[in-house]
Amino acid sequence: MRLVQLKPRSTATLILASLVGVLAFGWPLLWQTSQAGESAIGHTTDAPWLFVLLLPLLVAVVLAELAESGIDAKTISLLGMLAAVGAALRALGPGTAGLEPGFFLLVLAGRAFGAGFGFVLGSVSLLAGALISGGVGPWMPFQMFACAWVGCFAGLLPRIGGWLEIQVLALYSLVAGIGYGLVMNLWFWPYATFGSDFSFIPGDSLAENLHRYVLFVIATSLGWDIPRGILCATLVLLLGKPVLAAFRRTARKAAFDVPVVFDRGRADG
Repeated sequence: MRLVQLKPRSTATLILASLVGVLAFGWPLLWQTSQAGESAIGHTTDAPWLFVLLLPLLVAVVLAELAESGIDAKTISLLGMLAAVGAALRALGPGTAGLEPGFFLLVLAGRAFGAGFGFVLGSVSLLAGALISGGVGPWMPFQMFACAWVGCFAGLLPRIGGWLEIQVLALYSLVAGIGYGLVMNLWFWPYATFGSDFSFIPGDSLAENLHRYVLFVIATSLGWDIPRGILCATLVLLLGKPVLAAFRRTARKAAFDVPVVFDRGRADG
C-alpha cells in the first residue's frame, strides 16, 4: 500500500516537471539540425535558469499534493528529516567510484510513501547534499531531476509484498543506479569532443548519435555506474525489509492518511 497516493492534479504537475527534465537533457538529440551543436556552449549558462525553473515545479508538486490531501504537515516534516539523512549519506559517499549510498534511501522512501514524495525527496536531498559537500555546479539541476526520477519510479512499481518486494526493489535499484549515470552523461556529452566514434554530431540521425553515445558510456562511465547500482541493490537486500517496515510503522502511528479534524467545542471549553 502506498501511503501517499498521487491524485490527478499532482500527477499532472509531476508529468509537467518530468517533461521539463526530459527536454533539458535531450534537446540536442531531439533537435537534429546542424545549428544545434554550433549554437550550444554547454549548460554553464542555461543551468542556472533550469534551476530557477525546477524550484517552482517542486513547490507546485508539493502544493498539488497538499491541495488534494496527499501530503500534510506531518509528511512534510518527514520529508525534511529524510532529506537531511539523504544529504548526510551523499556527503559520506560523494560519488567516489560511483559508490553513492544515498540512492537506496530514495528507492525505499519512494516505495513506501509514493511517487510524488519520492520525486520531491530526490530533488531536495540532492540539493542539500550538494550544498554540504560543495558539489554545486552547472550539473546540479540535472542531478536533481535524475534523483527525483529514481525516487518517483520506485513509487510506481507494482504492488507486491513479502520477500518478492525486496527482490524487485533490489533489481530496480541496480537498474536505477546504472540508469542514473546513463542519463547524467547527457548533460555534457553533446557539447564535448571525444573523437568521431564517441562524440555527438549535429545534424546526424538520432540512431547514429545514440550509437556513439552507447560507445561513449561503455568506454567511460559504465565502470562508475555499475558499482553504484550494485551498492544500491546490496543495501536494499540487506536493509530494505527493516527500513520499509520502519517507514510504514511510522506512517501508521503518525496517521499520515487520516485528515486532521479540529474539535472546536473542546477548544472552546
